[in-house]
Amino acid sequence: MSPLPFELKKTDPRSKARRGVLKTIHGEIQTPFFMPVGTNATVKTLGCEDLIQIESEIVLSNTYHLFIRPGMDVIKNAEGLHSFMSWDRPILTDSGGYQVFSLAKRRKIKEEGVEFQSHVDGLTHLFTPERVIAIQEILGSDIMMPLDECSPYPCERKEAEIALKRTTRWAKRAKDFFLEECSKKNLSPNGKCQLLFGIVQGAAYEDLRRQSAAEIINIGFDGYAIGGVSVGEPVELMFETLEWVEPFLPKDHPRYFMGIGMPDQMVEAVGMGVDMFDTCIPTRYGRNGAAFTSMGRLTIRNANYTLDKKPLDENCSCFVCQKYTRSYIRHLSNTNEILGARLLSYHNVYFYVQLLKRIRSAIEEGRFVEFQKEFLSKYGSEIPPKKY
Repeated sequence: MSPLPFELKKTDPRSKARRGVLKTIHGEIQTPFFMPVGTNATVKTLGCEDLIQIESEIVLSNTYHLFIRPGMDVIKNAEGLHSFMSWDRPILTDSGGYQVFSLAKRRKIKEEGVEFQSHVDGLTHLFTPERVIAIQEILGSDIMMPLDECSPYPCERKEAEIALKRTTRWAKRAKDFFLEECSKKNLSPNGKCQLLFGIVQGAAYEDLRRQSAAEIINIGFDGYAIGGVSVGEPVELMFETLEWVEPFLPKDHPRYFMGIGMPDQMVEAVGMGVDMFDTCIPTRYGRNGAAFTSMGRLTIRNANYTLDKKPLDENCSCFVCQKYTRSYIRHLSNTNEILGARLLSYHNVYFYVQLLKRIRSAIEEGRFVEFQKEFLSKYGSEIPPKKY
C-alpha cells in the first residue's frame, strides 16, 4: 500500500473530531470532507466548473453504473475518468457492490463473485473482487473501494456472518490483485499508486462489526470505511454501529462513513471520529424542491414561500442566495423547470461542502464542541449533542 497517505494534523481536545490531510494522485484533500455524488460521471445538474466554484475537492462516482454505461471501452478511449469528465481533482469510485446487491432478483452471489443482469439491457455480467479492481484501474480513480457484501436491514445473524466472512475473503483477494497490478506497473510503495480502502461489515451485530474491523485491518488498507449503514436502519442504530467500530480503526488512517447524508448526521459523526462522507441527498432533494439551510430544511414548493423575497438561506454566500428569491425558485420548482433543480442542487451541494469547511475551521480553533451544539440547535436537529 502507499506510505502514510493520511496525515493527522489535529484532534479536538473534547471530542473525537479530527483534522487531517489525505494525499492522492490528483492532489491533497482536507479532512473531514464531503464528496458530492457523480454516479454517472456527473453530479446531477452541475458541471465541473460549478464544483470548483463550490470548492469541492473530490467527487464520488460509481463503478457499476460506469461499467454498464458508457462502458470501459469509452473510458479507455478517453484515457480515464478524469479526462472523460474534465475533472482534474481527486475521485473516489465505489465498488458497485451496493448497486449489484440492490438488484435482488437479478443477481446471484457466489464465492467467485456476483453474477448479475444489467438493469439497462438485461445482459449478464460477473463482478469478482479482481475484476472490480481492474475496472477501477481503467477508471483511474484516486481512491478505490473493494467488492463487499452489504447486508440488508434487518437481517438474521447467520446471514450477517456469511456476508462478513465473504467480505473478508473478497477484501484479501482485492488487495492481492491490487498489489500484483502495482508490481506490474513497477510502482513501488513509494510510487503513485491508487489508494485502496477496506470496508467493515457485520450488520447490526456489535461482535460481528468488531470482528469485521479486526479482519479488514489485519489485511491492511490505505483507509477504512464503515459499510452496511444507511440501509433503512434507525438513525440511533446507525450511530451505535459507529460507536462499536470507531475505537478499533487506526488513528493514522482516514475513516469513511459510507452513505450517511443529512447535515446534522455529518456534524454528529465528525464528533465521533469520522473523516469522509458521501450522499446523493443534496442533489436528490434539490430536484424535488427542498433546500438545506443553516436553520433547517425548506420545502420550497410549499405555498408559504409564494411571495417570499428572502434568499434560500440568509447566511449563505452562494450565487443562488445572492441573486434569487424563494418566491422565484418556488415557481421554477413547481413548474418543473430545469433551472429550479439546478439552483437548488447548486445551493445544497455548496451548503454541504461549506459546512465541512466550517467544521474544519472549528476543529483547528479548538471550538468544535461549541460549533456542534450551536449548529444542531439552529438547524432544529432532533439529534442531541454528544456528551463527551
